Amino acid sequence: MNRQERVRERERARERELADFLRGRRERITPADVGLPAGPRRRTPGLRREEVAQLAYISTEYYTRLEQARAPHPSREVLTQLARALRLSDPERDHLHHLAGVPPAPPSGPSREVRQSIVQLLDRLPEAAAVVLSATYEVIAWNNLAAALMEDFSLLPRRDRNLARRTFLGPCDPEHSLYGVSDTAEFSRTMAQHLRATAARYPDDPEVTSLVEELRTSSREFAALWATHEVATRPTLCKTFQHPTVGFVAVHCDVLDITDRDQRVFIYTAAPGSEEAMRLLSVIGTQRMDVPG
Repeated sequence: MNRQERVRERERARERELADFLRGRRERITPADVGLPAGPRRRTPGLRREEVAQLAYISTEYYTRLEQARAPHPSREVLTQLARALRLSDPERDHLHHLAGVPPAPPSGPSREVRQSIVQLLDRLPEAAAVVLSATYEVIAWNNLAAALMEDFSLLPRRDRNLARRTFLGPCDPEHSLYGVSDTAEFSRTMAQHLRATAARYPDDPEVTSLVEELRTSSREFAALWATHEVATRPTLCKTFQHPTVGFVAVHCDVLDITDRDQRVFIYTAAPGSEEAMRLLSVIGTQRMDVPG
């Protein structure tokens, strides 16, 4: 077997794998999963080929040939439609693209969708304040203790949930500050470094470019940090919050990367001497107890 024949044989093997993959994913989906009636005389498990073709906006003949390993390589657009029709997970979608010889396109912008298991993780940390940040430092999920320590993010519009905007430009309402951090300079530098890396990953995303441009033109501090072109980051292991009710709260900070979503989970646990303050925050929640003057 010469080189050309070996290449063609590998292509046929991949076409057969693609056919098997499509068939297996089709058979695991019920008509009810996609809002279709089951109907009488359904002899095959899952969806029929014509139903998948209809959901993917392609011809039944072409989809049938894909499952028979006899069709030309599908385009990226067709693969996207098939992934949606078959309700593929992100890893399955990537696998489908690789089987078809079409590498998956990178995401156009940072993901704001938090995996349900991560949301459940936050709720299972009753003694720690935890938030999920997108690649642009937007708070996209949080638990009750984080709302008590930092801010009740549910009361803020999406724009004000962005920590970069709040850090460099300040809150829209001066009396509604987010939180106080003793190591502001280091936090600001780290944030600028992360945003530069984010801008490089998503050069065409309008939200990323708009945020960076807003910060550069409206904050001298950010413009100066941006001009250094630093992208290396050093972890901040300790932070100090200045809470209006319980005073200073020192916390240890641990960060978990969610690489497939380009998100990070920040977990704040009480440092020695601040345990009582964190326990008090867990009791009072987001209430603000004003001290009479």
